[in-house]
Amino acid sequence: MNLPLIIGHLLIIIFFALISYGLTANIAVKSTMGVVLAIVSLGATVVFLYLLPKLYEPPREKERLLE
Repeated sequence: MNLPLIIGHLLIIIFFALISYGLTANIAVKSTMGVVLAIVSLGATVVFLYLLPKLYEPPREKERLLE
């Protein structure tokens, strides 16, 4: 594996760890708003990581002509 890919994966793991820490800390102090915000942040991160590879895909001309 090349270095930029390893760094990218490491940043993703760190970000998920920080979100998990925030979620567990907010559950521990019984903060409803904190739990909701942590879950929204987790969902937004998952959607972002799902859509990110599509950004680098070349556009498909055949599908554009059919639409």
